[in-house]
Amino acid sequence: MSEDIDRSILRKYDIQARLGRGAYGVVWKALDRKKKSIVAVKKIFDAFQNRTDSQRTFREVSFLQSLHHPNVIRLMNVHRACNDRDLYLVFEHMETDLHSAIRAKILEPIHHKYIIYQLVKCLKYLHSAGLLHRDMKPSNLLLNSDCEVKVCDFGLARIIDEEEEGTNPSQQVLTDYVATRWYRAPEILLGSNYYTFGVDMWAVGCILGEMALGNPMFPGTSTMDQLSQILRITGYPSEGQIASIHSPFATTMLSNCRRDARRPILKIYPTLDLDAAHLLDRLMQFNPSKRLTTAETLKHPYLEEFHDPLNEPDAKRPITIKFDDNKQLSVEAYRDELYRMILQKKRESKKKRQHRKMKRSRSEASSKSRRKDTTPYTENSYTRSRTKADLYESRKPDFRRREKFGRKTTYY
Repeated sequence: MSEDIDRSILRKYDIQARLGRGAYGVVWKALDRKKKSIVAVKKIFDAFQNRTDSQRTFREVSFLQSLHHPNVIRLMNVHRACNDRDLYLVFEHMETDLHSAIRAKILEPIHHKYIIYQLVKCLKYLHSAGLLHRDMKPSNLLLNSDCEVKVCDFGLARIIDEEEEGTNPSQQVLTDYVATRWYRAPEILLGSNYYTFGVDMWAVGCILGEMALGNPMFPGTSTMDQLSQILRITGYPSEGQIASIHSPFATTMLSNCRRDARRPILKIYPTLDLDAAHLLDRLMQFNPSKRLTTAETLKHPYLEEFHDPLNEPDAKRPITIKFDDNKQLSVEAYRDELYRMILQKKRESKKKRQHRKMKRSRSEASSKSRRKDTTPYTENSYTRSRTKADLYESRKPDFRRREKFGRKTTYY
C-alpha cells in the first residue's frame, strides 16, 4: 500500500497536497498540467487484489461513468498503474466533506436544509435509475465553499429492482455487511439480505440528526449496542415490523434488547427544529416500507424553501453495467473489462476533441470568409459583393472627365 506515484501520473498532474487516506487508497489535490485546473487524484491500493476488491473497483468506475447529475461527483479520468495492481481515478476537486464541516461547527440551520435537499434530490435520481448507494455517510458527501454537495464512493452501490424484490425476497441476495455501523439501517444490523431504498433513507435521517445535534445519533460500539441505541427512538418492534425486514436472525437478536415503547423525537432531542424533528420521525421508522421516499421527503415542509419539482428530475433510464452484479467473477474478468472500458473512453474523448477542433476550424474559416466578403472597395482591392450604394456611385457621371474632352452634357 505504497503512496508512491507513477511517473506517468506525475507527468500529467502536479501533486500539491494529500487530502486524505483510507483503507482502500489515498487522495491528493493536484493540478492538471494540460487543462490548468485543480483536480483530485485518488490512488486505489491493490484494486485487483481479490474478487471482492475487483468487483468493488469495477462497480465504482462503471457507475460513475454512467451517472450524470450535478450532485454526483464527476469522474474525469481513469489511469492504469505501471504495476497493473493499483488504479488512479481523477475527480473534480471539492474543498471538504460533511464530516469535517460538522466537526468544525461551521454550518448554520439553513445549510443543514440545503445539504439535505441536495442529498435527497441526488438519491431521487439514483433510486429512479434502480441504484442503491448503501454507504451514505457524512464523509461520502463532499462540499465546496458554496455548500454544494457531491455524493461520492459508489464502491458498495448495487442495482436493484424494488418492485420485483417486493414480490420475491429470494430473487436478489444482498450482502448484510455494508455501510458504516453508525449509519446502518436496522434491517442490515439484523442480518437481512433483502432490503430496499429505505436503507439510504435511514442514512439520510442519521445525517440530518448528526448535523442538527453536532454528534452522531447512534454511535454504537458493537452491533448489539447499535441496535439498543436505535430502539430507544423506534421502540421495540411488533411482530409485523420484525417480519417486514425478512431476517431469520431478527427475533433471536432482538430478544436481548429492552422492550421500550417508541418515544417522540422532541422528547429525546428538545433542541431540534419542529420541522426537522417531524422529518426525522418519518425517516427513523423500523419498518423500511414506512420510511419516507425521496419524492415524499422533497415535499416535506422542512425542505419547502428549496423544493422545485422542475429541478428534481428522475433518471432517463435504469442504469446497467457489463456484468451481472449477483455473480462474482474472476479478478482477470473485472480487470480486463475495466481496462477495455478505459481504452474505449479515451478513444471516445479523442474523437470528441477532434470533432470539436474540426468544428471550431470550420467556424473560424466561415467567419473569415464573411469578413472578407464585407470588405469595402478600395483602389487596391476588389470584392465581388459590392453594395448597392457602391454600384450607384460607380455609375454616376464624372463631370470633370466630360469637361476635359470638351463635351457639355446636361443631366436631369
